[in-house]
Amino acid sequence: MLGFLALALSGCGESAWNDPYPAADAEANVYYSSFAERPKHLDPARSYSSDEYAFLAQIYEPPLQYHFLLRPYRLVPLSAAEVPEPRYFDAAGNLLPEDAPVAAIDHSDYLIRIQPGIQFQPHPAFARADDGSYRYHSLSPRDLRGVNRLADFKETGTRELTADDFAHQIKRLAAPWSHSPIAGLMREHIRGFGELADRLAGLESADAPARVAALRQATLSGVEVLDSRTLRIRLEGKYPQFQYWLAMPFFAPMPWEADVFYAQPGLAERNITLDWYPVGTGPYMLSENDPNRRMVLERNPNFHGETYPSEGMPEDRDSGILNDAGRPIPFIDRAIYSLEKEDIPRWTKFLQGYYDASGISSDAFDQAIRIDASGEPMLTDVMRERGISLLTSVEPSIFYMGFNMLDPVIGGDSERARLLRRAISIAVDFEEFIAIFTNGRGLVAQSPLPPGIFGHREGEAGINPFVYEWCNGRPERRGLNEARVLMEQAGYPNGVDRETGRALSLNYEAVATGPDDRARLNWMRKQFAKLGIELVIRSTDYNRFQEKIRNGTGQVFMWGWNADYPDPENFLFLLYGPNGKVEHQGENASNYANPEFDRLFDAMKYMEDGPERQALIDQLVEIARRDAPWLWGFHPKSFSLHHRWLLNAHPNQMANNTLKYRRLDPEQRQAARRDWNPPILWPLWAAGGVLVLLVLPAWWMVRRRERSTAL
Repeated sequence: MLGFLALALSGCGESAWNDPYPAADAEANVYYSSFAERPKHLDPARSYSSDEYAFLAQIYEPPLQYHFLLRPYRLVPLSAAEVPEPRYFDAAGNLLPEDAPVAAIDHSDYLIRIQPGIQFQPHPAFARADDGSYRYHSLSPRDLRGVNRLADFKETGTRELTADDFAHQIKRLAAPWSHSPIAGLMREHIRGFGELADRLAGLESADAPARVAALRQATLSGVEVLDSRTLRIRLEGKYPQFQYWLAMPFFAPMPWEADVFYAQPGLAERNITLDWYPVGTGPYMLSENDPNRRMVLERNPNFHGETYPSEGMPEDRDSGILNDAGRPIPFIDRAIYSLEKEDIPRWTKFLQGYYDASGISSDAFDQAIRIDASGEPMLTDVMRERGISLLTSVEPSIFYMGFNMLDPVIGGDSERARLLRRAISIAVDFEEFIAIFTNGRGLVAQSPLPPGIFGHREGEAGINPFVYEWCNGRPERRGLNEARVLMEQAGYPNGVDRETGRALSLNYEAVATGPDDRARLNWMRKQFAKLGIELVIRSTDYNRFQEKIRNGTGQVFMWGWNADYPDPENFLFLLYGPNGKVEHQGENASNYANPEFDRLFDAMKYMEDGPERQALIDQLVEIARRDAPWLWGFHPKSFSLHHRWLLNAHPNQMANNTLKYRRLDPEQRQAARRDWNPPILWPLWAAGGVLVLLVLPAWWMVRRRERSTAL
């Protein structure tokens, strides 16, 4: 009977009896969210997933950050006092003007001035004994008895951020044991980076304390600490995109004390590592790390302070997003992230009010979103009644169909192959793909450049004229008849090769891992069949797919790219000949090479944003559209929901440190939880009824026996 009662209570999906969060937390200034992928790396030198980035950006503070509201994306100071401007020098060390020819520039200097008064979060690595020595830098096995987590070290300390902390982190990027994914790129640009990496390579087999000691003593010629708050970074030649790297966690400061502390024997076995317990100067610190259950960020008591931005886009004045302008941030005291591997529990808890924000899975899309007559997404009545808001933004990404330009049929720069690629570009209807497979969450791409990236053009000036025409104020895909004419001009009337008399057959390299892939691949076959082309699906796992792309053995494939930084160079370099995948192991997966494109790209990538750079970008895009090494595909759209009590929720696809801007109304949230999750009492009444039905006969039998005995 008790077992039945417990089962009935636990089965109340929306019952207050099953409230996953205590009332004390619900009433506090706490933000509730979830993560789907177990974070592994919280060391800023390592590679990391989107979930890991969400934690890193709250804890670590690189010199720069992206403005929360302004578009196109703009860099503003974070731990730096100002955005550094590069100074250019020739080989003799003479200062050159800003417009000096690239060939004349021997090196560029970036002078980074650090804001005074920034303190690291409390941490045992900084704790000192009475004599001034570090309390926990010489731990013995006896000292570690009873120590199982960082909080078991009773003493903590802090100190002020210095330029040396940035220099130490850059040296960590060069250390082979850090396995930094940007080490190869920085080797090309930071002077002396490669030499340092080579010197440190011999220490990979050394123990951790020896490696840290060697790293502290090592020098890097391109990174010089001028004083406690000034750092100079010297780059080879000219590389304007380096400013964007200064906004990434890779360049966040790392105190040498943390490296020394975590390198001690016995700590890694207890999961007391930098990946588990990061050390930063940001608005939050990781106070609880159980990635198999939940992770908790708490306000850093040593945070130096920052104010909510006072500048935004013209429409921001009326939207209310600037209501907190000038107020100190962060607003939220604590953020609790729970692991939710499945979409349904995450979605259900959001609807119950236990998560403050949520994405929208495909299964829940129709419950949350409806598309109006003009094709725009709108919230359903149920969502609006609950006061839920929808945020949409185009991501700085592209999913494209690539043609292997080394292939003798679909590739090359012959007019025949070019016309064939253009015909396919018209036939493959990505508007339909977006509607069917992404619930409308995408924008058809007209070039490699997404909206929000300098060089992207809107309206009629931005369409791909080989695939679209401008009609009634909007782009319309050219008809199949035009595509069939192109096929005939290419020598493939009705999909038959005029020279051989055989039907044209192309191979499509695919990564198929689940049942949903079958519908997508069948759709792709039908697109090519419109032109009489037989599409042969060659499905494999991702490793084998990558091998085919590296070797250039495929013909047609789908791939994507997400911006590392919001600069056109970060997209157009995907078509740059010297980045070819087969010959140079670069990111140009289609192996496209056009000498004129490469020449213009070399000139464009070093230029500052402005009319001259825009003119070069327009020429680059025109060449790529004419040659059609890609079918441009689509830019994905991000859809997110948030409850009415979560304020200052604003999409920023380049920044991940937006938690500090958000504000809560906990009382409104608690009231909504009570309204949406009333106690479901029928299981109690049902259990009570069953109990009565079971007890009453037994009681009647006992009474009857007692009467019989009395007689």
